[in-house]
Amino acid sequence: MPKSKRDQKVSLTKTTKKGFIKRKELAEEIRKNAEKYSCIFTFTVQGMRNDKLKDLRQEWRPSRFYFGKNKVMVYGLGKDPSSETQKNLHLLAKQLKGQCGLLFTDTPKKEVIEWFKDYHEISKTRAGDVATETVILKEGPCPKIVASQEDMMRKLGLPITLKRGVITLLSDFTVCEKGDILTPERSRILNILEMFMSEFRIHLGSVWTKDGKFEILNPGKESKPASIGRANEPEEVEMEDESSNSADDDVECDE
Repeated sequence: MPKSKRDQKVSLTKTTKKGFIKRKELAEEIRKNAEKYSCIFTFTVQGMRNDKLKDLRQEWRPSRFYFGKNKVMVYGLGKDPSSETQKNLHLLAKQLKGQCGLLFTDTPKKEVIEWFKDYHEISKTRAGDVATETVILKEGPCPKIVASQEDMMRKLGLPITLKRGVITLLSDFTVCEKGDILTPERSRILNILEMFMSEFRIHLGSVWTKDGKFEILNPGKESKPASIGRANEPEEVEMEDESSNSADDDVECDE
């Protein structure tokens, strides 16, 4: 018996692949910004937090931040002298290794370097962060933990009891030691105690200026990597292949 055509399932989730078009548009945008702005910096992020990066973008307008797929950014800057639109831009493109971003700005180079040298934001601790100090909770009352958190804190491993409405530690408890990689449980305890150990920083790696000068700002010093995303080497980008289905190869940038 032939299959009924009335009972066909139609997927409503099919979308047109736009990966190639978006990558090409972003590369072109980077190329235009390279002609527009007087300075371009490469940077890495320590203690990556999307909300902190968003605030930073707002504060630095009309400067532009790009953080994402290195291959797209390299293509926009030019990977060699023959493909670059400005003198020595390919030297800057060679610095886009690992989790790296670009800052386009008209702010004087010295002022940018000094500003980011002093800039940092403390944020909540996350699993995977490195403990910056040893934290030991002493036996006895712990006023920072409220009674309603008793069950949760006990599940996190704390030896506690409730005495007259006050959370009390039955013995000393080491939350972490300096240099430890924090687990989800230990990072949650630290956040409840409001002992934040994560720091958001921008590390400037190199700079290119409109006159064609290129400079590595911290020679011989490795940049601290960001805590999210993939490490992408600046390989050649096949921009001509529209059949590519790499929709995740976008560059995160200002809107």
